[in-house]
Amino acid sequence: MIDLTQTLTPDFPTFEGGPAFEESYEYTFAKDGLNLKTLHYHEHVGTHFDAPIHFNKDGQSIDEIPIEKFVCPLAVIDVRDQAANNADYRVMPEDIRAYEQQHGRIPDRSCVAMLSGWPQYVGTEKYRGEDSKGVLHFPGFHEETAKFLINERSVYGLGVDTLSIDYGPTKDFPVHYLWLGSGRYGIENLTNLDQVPLAGATIIAGAPKFKGGTGGPGRVLAVY
Repeated sequence: MIDLTQTLTPDFPTFEGGPAFEESYEYTFAKDGLNLKTLHYHEHVGTHFDAPIHFNKDGQSIDEIPIEKFVCPLAVIDVRDQAANNADYRVMPEDIRAYEQQHGRIPDRSCVAMLSGWPQYVGTEKYRGEDSKGVLHFPGFHEETAKFLINERSVYGLGVDTLSIDYGPTKDFPVHYLWLGSGRYGIENLTNLDQVPLAGATIIAGAPKFKGGTGGPGRVLAVY
């Protein structure tokens, strides 16, 4: 069993660049005989889910997604070599076809995750990759790949080990609009995908259950 979840801390990188997680002690064991914290956080921070409603006004909220969609086969698309040479690399339909040539067809009712190697940069400026013009640089999925997985395969979820299922320089979030707009969910800021087989694992995606939530942090595991 592998934990695919980043540890959430107040300084964990965010897409916007500002803090999105705060914690404070309400009670301490030394003073009160117990420990208890109050947490304030953005729905989309750390390893978190994007529900369809995040980019689809009529989409399901996080509490409405059927739970069977969170336990499913995991297909890991390894693009570490491409990402090492191009921070703005996007997973292409050709990458999916190359994967299938080696591992067989993407399983029905699965989650497809990008392995870019980006978690090694957490805690450094490269994780966001913001340049002097304020443009971010990190890998994601190409919109044509989203279309392919929507129209030609039966996939529940799309996962990335970066800040967004769209790549860093995006201006209009086409993958978000396509993928979430089709009623599917995303998972961002995954880690340890290099520790699971590219094919044959099962993802257990522990989504939160906020009423009307557009997403939220969760605990994501892989078993094989």
